[in-house]
Amino acid sequence: MIKVVVGYPPIESGKGTPLLSQNRQFQYFNSPTYIYPMVPAYAASYLQEKGYKVYWMDGIAEKKTYEQWVNDLEQINPDYLLIETKAPVINTHWKQINDLKKRIPQIKIIIVGDHITYQPLESFENSKVDYAIIGGDYDFVIVNLLNHIYKKEKLEGGVYWRGKGKKIYNSGPASLKHNLDSLPFIDRDLTKWQLYAYENGNYKYTPGTYMYSGRDCWWNRCTFCIWDHTMNPPGKYRSFSAERLFAEVKHVVDKYGVKEIFDDAGTLFIGPKLKKFCQLLIENGYSKKVVYGCNMRFNAVTQEYYDLMKKANFRFILYGMESGNQKTLDKLDKGTKEIDAINGPRMAKKAGLEPHVTIMLGYPWESFEDAKRTIEIAKYAFKKGYYDTMQATIVIPYPGTPLYKEAKEKGWLLTENYEDFDMRKPVMKIPFPEEKLLELEQELYSAFMTPQYVARKIMEIRSVHDFMYLFYMAKKLIGHLLDFDPDQKKAKLSSLIFWKNAGAKLFKHFFSPKTSVDSEKDCIKI
Repeated sequence: MIKVVVGYPPIESGKGTPLLSQNRQFQYFNSPTYIYPMVPAYAASYLQEKGYKVYWMDGIAEKKTYEQWVNDLEQINPDYLLIETKAPVINTHWKQINDLKKRIPQIKIIIVGDHITYQPLESFENSKVDYAIIGGDYDFVIVNLLNHIYKKEKLEGGVYWRGKGKKIYNSGPASLKHNLDSLPFIDRDLTKWQLYAYENGNYKYTPGTYMYSGRDCWWNRCTFCIWDHTMNPPGKYRSFSAERLFAEVKHVVDKYGVKEIFDDAGTLFIGPKLKKFCQLLIENGYSKKVVYGCNMRFNAVTQEYYDLMKKANFRFILYGMESGNQKTLDKLDKGTKEIDAINGPRMAKKAGLEPHVTIMLGYPWESFEDAKRTIEIAKYAFKKGYYDTMQATIVIPYPGTPLYKEAKEKGWLLTENYEDFDMRKPVMKIPFPEEKLLELEQELYSAFMTPQYVARKIMEIRSVHDFMYLFYMAKKLIGHLLDFDPDQKKAKLSSLIFWKNAGAKLFKHFFSPKTSVDSEKDCIKI
């Protein structure tokens, strides 16, 4: 029987835990987060369904050293190894591929991912890789590739391979016409789902798991998003039917006792399909069995839909705010207005949902004052209770995105070394010092930790889950502050001091002085 390993070799770095799987932009985290990689998991499950012997080896989530992982691989002695890679770690993967080909000469290595889709030939030039699959449907295509090799099935587009005489062949453009409903449910036993069921800030209730309702985002245009311009380019968005998605939800709840699900499609489907999905959860009693979360756009749904989502037991709503400046939103082709960053979460909170926002700083065209404006809007929204949590990052122009193309054309890039594209520092020129940007990132993370916010969260505690989740998020806060602290000390000390003094200051500062943002009208005039 043909043996296939789907896995992630460990990446040993002093920067922290590499956030590689199911991630649109690569980052190292001081406080580990393990995200269930949906497409690789579907690939493993689909391969097994088609008669291949499959092994799941996520050395990162299993916290193994590289040598331990390789020893395990040698014991299995597989015919094929599938590795997902990204730009900031691709140099490491090239070295690992060359090492593995020496240790296990007969192994055939297949690489996939957004950077491979952008630059497939580069990996053949820099490593001894055997195959590359481009596009976001590599779960379908790897099955087709092996069926082509062993069962003479016609090969689909999207495959590159090394031929004789060092010549590289390919089967044409990526194949992206597959019907997602035809995929089997993810075999969560095979793919060791519990590795990803606890250490993840998107879960309040555990064990939790991921779903992936679409590929990838129906807006499909943001200029910084690598997935929307390589693996699932504009016009290629597809989603599961509401019935198929619900069937897999029912499966994981009934079989594995999952308490919370996060749907990691770039944006959950909306309109009649969202209404149908909510109705299925409610009518079949699963709104009382599992909590749901998803990515959403600020301006995508109305109060009526938010209310329905709450009735279906949605909890966590993740929005990409990106900036509080309209000129930036327009340049990124976000399709949103400044006021949407207030109105969308306000409606969600009114329905009883818990909004989370992601914000980026470090745009070449934004001044220090522009960046401060974004922070002031975030402070205002936290003070008003419209945001519950947030994530701050430095904007990175990933190779393969329109933003990267613009950065090269306008001379913004400070480096083209892929390893620098890890969100630890800017890789584009900005009109103020780099250390000021890192300070702004820390200020942004600290912005919501006001006495009012802490008081509100304490008063919202209704169960042990609420208490533990608040404690867990405090731990995450310290980790994220360290992510943007060059000496890895100052942020930790300031965070510990904050938590030491928070209780004493809580009621004294409950009605603290107003920020410079006092109303939604003022918010837009900063």
